[in-house]
Amino acid sequence: MKYTTSFRNSVLKKILPPSNRSVTSVSKETGVAVVTINNWLAKLKEGKMSLDEDDENPSSMRNSREKLDLLIEYQTVSEENQGEWLRQHGLHSEHLPLFRQELNELMAEKVDEKDKRSMMDLRLFSGTKLRTNLDTIERADSLLYARRYKTHSSSVIFQPFTPL
Repeated sequence: MKYTTSFRNSVLKKILPPSNRSVTSVSKETGVAVVTINNWLAKLKEGKMSLDEDDENPSSMRNSREKLDLLIEYQTVSEENQGEWLRQHGLHSEHLPLFRQELNELMAEKVDEKDKRSMMDLRLFSGTKLRTNLDTIERADSLLYARRYKTHSSSVIFQPFTPL
């Protein structure tokens, strides 16, 4: 079976320092045969392979919807089949937390944008309501002014009405 370069590199990084995990434990976790991992280590030591090669980046090759679908699907996979599932999808275990983090950040940005729009709408509504209230007060003031002026115009000097 052909493995992606990034998957192979992630497996090897788990075995090499500073992780220093055993080939057997990584093999069980990832589903890659012990012989295959040992062949990769031999090629690495001989200089026929480098950990710097990374021709693929599954994170940038997938959109948010695909990442979400993969995370949801992964939750349904039994523990003993997770390594095989990751290989089939060209992923390794380190990609899933990255996908989750990216989606959480994206959702947080969306919530922030929605909150900002809600606050803006509230300000606009409040401003409109304030203008309406001021118009109502001004109309009431004019009516009171007119009534006061008509009833007291001959006997009292007019004093403008001031609302409380």
